[in-house]
Parts: sequence; structure tokens; C-alpha cells
Amino acid sequence: MTDSEITELMKNSPQQGHRALFDEYYSYVYAISVNILRGPASQEDIEECVIDAFASVIKKFDISSVTALKPFIGTVAKNKAISMRRSLTAKAGIIISIDSEEFREPASDECIDRNAENSVMTELLLQRIKELGEPDSTIIIQKYFYERNAKEIGRMIGMKHATVRMRCARAVKKLRSLLEDSDKEE
Repeated sequence: MTDSEITELMKNSPQQGHRALFDEYYSYVYAISVNILRGPASQEDIEECVIDAFASVIKKFDISSVTALKPFIGTVAKNKAISMRRSLTAKAGIIISIDSEEFREPASDECIDRNAENSVMTELLLQRIKELGEPDSTIIIQKYFYERNAKEIGRMIGMKHATVRMRCARAVKKLRSLLEDSDKEE
């Protein structure tokens, strides 16, 4: 079933549309949840995350503003899984006393500084990517973070691959300009 068929079904019969949405995208949401929650989560936690993601998609879904379902659903699923992972790791966190033999000092101050600097740079980069707006931010993230090609991205967001390539090139130039402006501000 295509996105437009699901959207039309959701307009005419929300319950059937929600069921079709679930049937079509369950495997996709499940795969995202498993990839992010692998390790700290049980099977029940993963299934709960999938259900929470679909509940959130149905609650936040606006037929007039969402043009492509897959990126929207993927983003919601990713955010739910990340949130659950944080929650699970915080609950499972073991507090170690400084006096304990298990407590280890960091190997090097340089590593901590470098990690902090990389974290700040990554945050700035993601912030500037968001400033590009849609669909350019999605194109950049899919291309450079998930290593997808123009055809795959085009299918995801409903554009021709040539258009995706052209928008990507323009977005990279604009992103470079935004990052240079950030350097000048500091």
C-alpha cells in the first residue's frame, strides 16, 4: 500500500487507516527500535517502544502537512527509541563509589577534551543542518549520516533523484556558509 493510499484511508476511515499504517510500517519501526535499543532493552521494551512510536505518529500526524510518511515515521520512531534507551540506561545505572576499586580515573585529560570538543562541534553541525529546513536537512542527514544515495533518498521523500542531487549540492554550499558564519561569530 502506498503512502497516498494510506493517507486517503486515514481521511475516510481513521481506524482502517491507522491499521494500514501499522501493517505497512511495523517492520521499519521495529528495525529502528532494535538498532537503537540493542543491549539495554528486553524484547518487551522494544515492543513497547514500537507501540509508543505508532501512538505518537497517530497522535501527531497531520494529513495536510506530512507529505511523505516514511521519513516522518522514522524520525518519530528514532526519537522514541533514543528516549527509551536513555531511560533504561539511567534506571540500570550502577553508582560506583570513588573509593571503590572499580572506579577508574580517565586515561587522559586530552581524550576528555577532544570528546567534549567533538560533541560541541557535532551539536553545532546538527543545529546548522536543521536551519537548512526541509527537505534539505533530511537530504543532508540521509546522504552523509546514513550514506544513502540520491535514488534512495528520492524514494523516501518523494522527489526525483536528479532533484535530490541538485538540492544536496545547494544545501552543502549553504551549510558551508552557515558554518563559516558561525566561526566568524566566535
